[in-house]
Amino acid sequence: MGRGGKVCPIVYTMAKQRRKRDETIPVIVRLRGREVPFAALEAEGLAQTRELSLINSLAGDILVQALDSLAQQDWVEGIYPDAEVRTTMDVAVPAINADLGWRSGCKGKGINIAVVDTGIYPHPDLLNPESRLVAFHDVVGGRSKFYDDNGHGTHVAGAAAGNGWYLNDRYSGVAPEAGLVGVKVLDRTGRGRTSQVIEGIQWCVENQEKHQIRIINLSLGSPAYSGYEQDPFCQAVAKAWDSGIVVCCAAGNEGPDRESILTPGIQPRVITVGAMADKGTKERGDDEIASFSSRGPTIDKLTKPDVLAPGKDIVSLRVPRSYLDREQRSSRVERAYFSLSGTSMATGVCSGFVAVLLGRHPNWTPDTVKERIMRTAEDRGYEPAWQGKGYLNATSLLGYGC
Repeated sequence: MGRGGKVCPIVYTMAKQRRKRDETIPVIVRLRGREVPFAALEAEGLAQTRELSLINSLAGDILVQALDSLAQQDWVEGIYPDAEVRTTMDVAVPAINADLGWRSGCKGKGINIAVVDTGIYPHPDLLNPESRLVAFHDVVGGRSKFYDDNGHGTHVAGAAAGNGWYLNDRYSGVAPEAGLVGVKVLDRTGRGRTSQVIEGIQWCVENQEKHQIRIINLSLGSPAYSGYEQDPFCQAVAKAWDSGIVVCCAAGNEGPDRESILTPGIQPRVITVGAMADKGTKERGDDEIASFSSRGPTIDKLTKPDVLAPGKDIVSLRVPRSYLDREQRSSRVERAYFSLSGTSMATGVCSGFVAVLLGRHPNWTPDTVKERIMRTAEDRGYEPAWQGKGYLNATSLLGYGC
């Protein structure tokens, strides 16, 4: 098997792991032109294609024996793995001082967050006193109504925008008046392909105006096999950012190992979020970086994460009889809530924080939002490759009118 410069090396590694040359591997093919050569693709052994117009690419399964031939075609820019993607508030809200913003009426009203994840369950805290579920798109099963057979996406959505209605505001998210758009890209076990997530991001960009999507939350990721300029995942989130959508990405749960930031969190423009452990107290003084939180630098030797947010033992929304609910019964809190840890939860907290900011400053661009958040983050004394600029802190943003 050759070593074509167009092919990401991990694709050849995947190919070698197949015992037979007539087996297939999932790939994303970047195209040179805008015209999709479907007939040529089929002839080159690429089957079950999915068009990813946002990044001028196609996803499909390629025969191992056809990989080199496909790489030699003039219309192929590059071939990358369609890698597996995995999922990565009672105390979290005061821990970042988000409740100070509430006193000025900043609760995210009028700002919609797209949670690209396992789906969103119609939980009482999202339906009462009136529904804040705006729209739903299902890449996995094609269903039209809100659901979440895993539970992860709903938990993240609650960290961002739950209002605590079921228990009189006890477990409220950071932006309890924000709207939510559910985009299901991962299955009931919390797994999916990069191409599915890109398709979900693409849908958000295409429906940005229709559903007033201002934020995309990506509490998921996969190992980074190439730099951000070549990585299809990174190219997709950059397109969303350029369209005016703030993108918040999980750093990953591969800590404390260095250089463990997941893609698309390696993309320099997006807000990449690591996790803090708030020790179950409202005071910030005893908080420390969570051991599981992925550390930088990135594969490109860039500083990431950008900021830290609470991500340890976050109490948020429970989905009865979901995959996580059955697998982690001990994590149930009261009847309607659930406790989970991870940079996934920290990312949801950050997305809610962004919604609070945009509710007060609707004209802020993604670049402005990120600059303000990073400028006012609290330096916790860790090296930048662990904490970025530091710990999210709403108090320091009060000078900007929120």
